[in-house]
Amino acid sequence: MEELRTLLERHARPDWTTAVDGVLIGRSERANEPSASMSGVVLALIAQGAKTLALGDRVYEYRAGQYLVASVDLPVTGHYTEASRARPALGFGLRLDPSAIAELLLQAAPGDLARTDGGSPSAGGAPSALAVSDAPAELVDAAVRMLRLLDRPRDIPVLAPLIKREILWRLITGEQGAVVRQLGLADSSLSHVAHAVRWIRDNYRSAFRVEDVAKLAGMSVSAFYRNFQAVTAMSPIQFQKQIRLQQARLLLSTHPNDVTTVGHRVGYDSPSQFSREYRRQFGAPPSQDAARLRDTAPPAAQLVP
Repeated sequence: MEELRTLLERHARPDWTTAVDGVLIGRSERANEPSASMSGVVLALIAQGAKTLALGDRVYEYRAGQYLVASVDLPVTGHYTEASRARPALGFGLRLDPSAIAELLLQAAPGDLARTDGGSPSAGGAPSALAVSDAPAELVDAAVRMLRLLDRPRDIPVLAPLIKREILWRLITGEQGAVVRQLGLADSSLSHVAHAVRWIRDNYRSAFRVEDVAKLAGMSVSAFYRNFQAVTAMSPIQFQKQIRLQQARLLLSTHPNDVTTVGHRVGYDSPSQFSREYRRQFGAPPSQDAARLRDTAPPAAQLVP
């Protein structure tokens, strides 16, 4: 873990990216206020400090030596709870590729995956999109070897894909394996919900009937609602509202004097309803929050690690 912290500190960038595609480094020198963002479909391993994420009414806390898996790109609220200039929060992130997971599942022997893990969905349902576990030594070791490549750029094209596969294998066969494995299964409950999530995200401005989205996801209305709630901790309508309000906040960061137009652009016909729901979500009415956003960076598009 000490080498992991050293490598993360050395290679951290303001935009969290690295020379290895899909590998991210998070660094923060202060415990900040909760902020809304999208989770991304990622592995996030904390090497130093602690972080809290809220998804709907569920709260997830993870700290040094623990990892979080986000299997669907969902609206979350999160912040570092332990970070300082002397001891910054540090995290390793990896974007999860469903096609790479599917390839590993095809190559695995059935017995390799026949284990009980805490992420298993019950009664054939979908697991929660977020899961936290202690990081095994093998996973930490693979993350360290991945970061060592940043000091040897010539090795990245050949060795980085191999280490990515190893990290995915550690996740697939680990405590949260069921969550990760469903990412690679085209007909899993999680994949059906993820399809619906993408549709709602792409069409968040428009009203919809849950029955129509359930049909799009290939589920009965009751099964769709049950699985959507299990994955996202929200109903489909609540999810749409979260996406609308987050998009409104992004727009207000660049158009702070156009509150009414912003509300209309994200799908609200009633300015009073927009203001009421915005204040409930972000703790201040749109105009006041927009003034505050003028003095800060725009909300992050993705919250990792």
